[in-house]
Amino acid sequence: MPNTLESTLKSLKQAQVKLAAQNRSIKDGTLRAVAIEIDKNRKSILEANALDVEKARNGGMKESLVDRLLLNDKRIDGMIEGIEIIIRQEDPIGKVQTGWTLPNGLQIEKMTVPIGVVAIIYESRPNVTVDCAALAYKAGCSILLRGSSSALNSNKELVKIIKAGLANGGGISDAVALADSGSRDEVDVILKARDYIDAVLPRGGHELIRRVVENARVPVIETGEGNCHIYVEPSFTETETGIEKAIEIILNAKLQKPGVCNAVETVLVHKDALDSLMSKLAVSLAGKCELRCDSVSKKAIGKTPDSLILKDTAEEDWGTEFLDNILAVKTVLSCDEAIEHINFYGTKHSEAILTNDLKSAQKFKAQVDAACVYVNASTRFTDGGEFGFGAELGISTQKFHARGPMGLDALTTIKYLITGEGQIRI
Repeated sequence: MPNTLESTLKSLKQAQVKLAAQNRSIKDGTLRAVAIEIDKNRKSILEANALDVEKARNGGMKESLVDRLLLNDKRIDGMIEGIEIIIRQEDPIGKVQTGWTLPNGLQIEKMTVPIGVVAIIYESRPNVTVDCAALAYKAGCSILLRGSSSALNSNKELVKIIKAGLANGGGISDAVALADSGSRDEVDVILKARDYIDAVLPRGGHELIRRVVENARVPVIETGEGNCHIYVEPSFTETETGIEKAIEIILNAKLQKPGVCNAVETVLVHKDALDSLMSKLAVSLAGKCELRCDSVSKKAIGKTPDSLILKDTAEEDWGTEFLDNILAVKTVLSCDEAIEHINFYGTKHSEAILTNDLKSAQKFKAQVDAACVYVNASTRFTDGGEFGFGAELGISTQKFHARGPMGLDALTTIKYLITGEGQIRI
């Protein structure tokens, strides 16, 4: 292990022991100082971010991914608001979940405690740097942040500001650190640092997550890629109002931010909803999004709008997280077929049904295997901020420890406290 990184990890571990003993008022006051420091240093943050954005564009990064990298005043406002929401939340640490007394008089308490030292490996999105640092601090965890090289200038500036805020607020500045060498070897070192790191969270695309899961010796809390679907039933498109609402939901899920994990990638349309939906959906997407259709849904479009890019689907489209202005469309014959398709090709992230049929809604909610299942709403709401967590560590698609948007509770574990009066086991 490189000496500099080993030194950083030792410092994080020592800081976490101190941080675990801090009460809520101290942690909240420290985080408020961080928010103030971010607000004061907007200019330097935006200047650093501009360097990253310029480099990304010069390197040919597609605009949907550049958008994930980009910071502006509104997004800095969002960072600060996220910290304020975290401050207002209950401290999850030190809560006694339950307790009981054994016949021999031993008193047992089950209490929440911090996981310890966590590392997050993530791509682009420098706002993640602030979100995760704030969540970790409130949860009593120290954190190693390892962003992508594309956001290195932004992350260096943000971590410098966060650490200054922690120090100004009387907190523990060594509880937050950035792995900033930019070397890919650095990731392998982090994944094997069992003596220092208690859990690692990968947050990014398929290749990053696969690399972490396959190579980590440290326990992994897996956040997943999002191959998300919306299934449209004929009961939802029986009226003009329903058709307009379906199109509005699909456009929001696809186009509001195409490069994020909760954007829809495939729309499944019941065969009886094709004629009412497809031609109007095509017009709405013309000039905004490439449409890839199976033969039946393509035929239902009729006359193709001039500015619409329309292609035939390929098998690989069903399993692809496009992260771009591309939408696949598949015709299905029933709710059962839609569920079967989603459970086969989906990534257990976010799935939605548009229906006015209560039985279909209940079946979809019960049988779709995903962290978040929506009825008559956009998949774009799968987000810690939207769920009221203030921020998130990522969206977990696994089934152990945490699932869905991960807030403060995802950084806690339990400890049993046993108090006796000299009991011995016989």
